[in-house]
This record gives sequence, structure tokens and C-alpha cells, in this order.
Amino acid sequence: MADQNTDPEIVFSLEKIYVKDISFEAPHVPAVFLEKAAMEVDMQLGIEHSPVNPAEGLHEVVLAVTVTARMDKRTAFLTETKQAGVFRITGVPDSELEKVLEIACPNILLPFAREVVNDLVSKGGFPQLLINPVNFEMLYQQKQDGDIQDGHSAH
Repeated sequence: MADQNTDPEIVFSLEKIYVKDISFEAPHVPAVFLEKAAMEVDMQLGIEHSPVNPAEGLHEVVLAVTVTARMDKRTAFLTETKQAGVFRITGVPDSELEKVLEIACPNILLPFAREVVNDLVSKGGFPQLLINPVNFEMLYQQKQDGDIQDGHSAH
């Protein structure tokens, strides 16, 4: 008997990866290099997505990473990166598409964003800054539960 399964084949691929926006500010250098105070680092995450070509299943996903470092309440540096990608996603039920866009896609983008942020911070004369892994599934669930708004906070 032939397989009667008519579910469409699921396609998930990264078509293009790029930096959409980037900035680095270090308003108090070189003075902060001489300070002995501990650096406090705060990281904010945001995820945006939009269809690029819905007929072909193309979606742009943007992972926004903002890192602010302070020493004695003065900003040592501020970096903002929007790491983006175009993903081809077909065969996924509409009810599951948002999960793919907000969990699977940012998981792919995060290592690229991590590299960009670390490179910017290092070139700014500061110690290496590695972004820890992020549980995007938990952030998605919190968003669904109404616990957080866009601009997820991660420390």
C-alpha cells in the first residue's frame, strides 16, 4: 500500500547572513582604562522577523544585541549589533512558524552576533566579551506567557 502521507516536505535553510546595523561607542575612553572598578555588563536581546518573499518561504530574522558596560556608573562602552539572516522555511504549519522564527533562527544567528560583538569590544581596547548561550525557547515561552516584551534581557 502506498504511503498516503501528503504532508509537505519541511524545508529550513539559511540563504544569507549579514550584519544589518552595527555601532560601538566608548564615551569615556581613555579615562576608563585607568579605573580599577569592576565592569558591570548588561545585555539586551531583541528578535524581529518579517516575510521577504512569502511565496518562496523567505523570511528575514534580525537578532538585535545591545551590550552596555559600566564602571562606577559611567558608560565604558555601548555596542549595538543587528545580526540578520534570510531563511527559507516551507512546509511548517502556520501555527508553528513563529516558533521557528523566534527559536531556531536566533539560535543560528547568535554565534555570528557573538563574534561581531567580541570583535567590536576587543577593537575598542576592552577585554574579550563572550556572549553566553541563550535559551531562546524559554524566552519565546515567556513572551507567549506575557512575562516579557520585545527587548529580552539576558545577563
